[in-house]
Amino acid sequence: MVVIMESDFETQGNKTKRIKVEEESTNRMETLPRDIILNILSGLPISSLVQFRCVCRSWRLLGQDPDLVYMHSSRMAESNPTCLIFHCDYPIKNLLYFVEFPSSNEKVKKFQAPFCSAMPEFDVVGTCDGLLCLSDSLFNDALYIYNPFTRNCKELPKSMHNLNQEVVYGFGFHPTTKEYKVVKIMYIKNSNKGSAVQVFTLGSSAWRSLEKVNHHLVNWPSQQVCVNGRLHWVTWPGRYTRIRSIISFDLADEKFRQVPSPDGNGLSRCNYHLVVLGGCLSAAVYCHYGKLDIWVMEKYGVKESWIKKFNLGNYLPKGFQREMEISYKISRFTSKGRFVRVVGLTKDGEFLLEYRSRALVSYDPKSTKAKDLVFPGMPKWYRTIVHVGSLNWIDAFTHG
Repeated sequence: MVVIMESDFETQGNKTKRIKVEEESTNRMETLPRDIILNILSGLPISSLVQFRCVCRSWRLLGQDPDLVYMHSSRMAESNPTCLIFHCDYPIKNLLYFVEFPSSNEKVKKFQAPFCSAMPEFDVVGTCDGLLCLSDSLFNDALYIYNPFTRNCKELPKSMHNLNQEVVYGFGFHPTTKEYKVVKIMYIKNSNKGSAVQVFTLGSSAWRSLEKVNHHLVNWPSQQVCVNGRLHWVTWPGRYTRIRSIISFDLADEKFRQVPSPDGNGLSRCNYHLVVLGGCLSAAVYCHYGKLDIWVMEKYGVKESWIKKFNLGNYLPKGFQREMEISYKISRFTSKGRFVRVVGLTKDGEFLLEYRSRALVSYDPKSTKAKDLVFPGMPKWYRTIVHVGSLNWIDAFTHG
């Protein structure tokens, strides 16, 4: 074990003793076979691995070993541990917090994002393999790829920009091509010019223009989901019809397609948002009084495989029984979205539900019982992102 002093102040004698203990522990670690070291480290939680990298230079380099990154990602995928990231947009600059989940009573910690001074207000476009894609919510110009645990961060090259534009972003990974891509769809406000589409592949040096998409996609952050190497969005209802569609973008062939919807009025005329449940494309349909119908596409791309699998009852979080603070109304998260949003599904089969960006609840569909989730240090207003931490090093697949 490595002994690290918690106090920032140390006497010279204590400091010398600490360094000596660390050196001895490091030397003992390095005498182990490499396979054993990788096997031990790949089973640690991501937060412990990050602390491990801070011990000394040799351990920091080991933390960037591609074999360790791959082994850790594989083992985490099997055990399905996650963390919850809370994106807080109040009062001035945005902040990111996290807590490992499930957790009994762990305190929420704050990420020290290196880009905050350059981009104080941002949206979380999406999360993929431990990486976050963040966009500038003030000017729709800057884009960052960020690993919050390693603090590795990279700003993407500037792309096509218009001051009067509405932008929809997407971020994902294709398992066959092994490429991460960011998609940018631009609509000129109050114009009939249609859309302009650009795509950026991590590892390249410039954006590429693609054919436009003939649908107006919902642009609220975190509304895109990635399934089977395809990004998905919901369309706005048309001018002459209330029908809403699901549009996908294949990250391999870079084509937009309409995803088949179930027969009847299951989704076409409803207000809903997309979510990934058990690896399947799913839709949470808003019903009256905060109730939700959950539709799941059990076999991707097969229209007949859509099934209304769950009915989630209404619930009033405990925090809502108190009067809303006036300062809460300043948060822009409150101006969009419905009363309740499905965040994800736990490995125990319970739904994670977020209520008005200020209450997190777990809901058991079998017992129909709900439980408020409160962690020490949680921000008062937030948008929740289910995130799987990793050691992915952005420079491993980018240039410059």
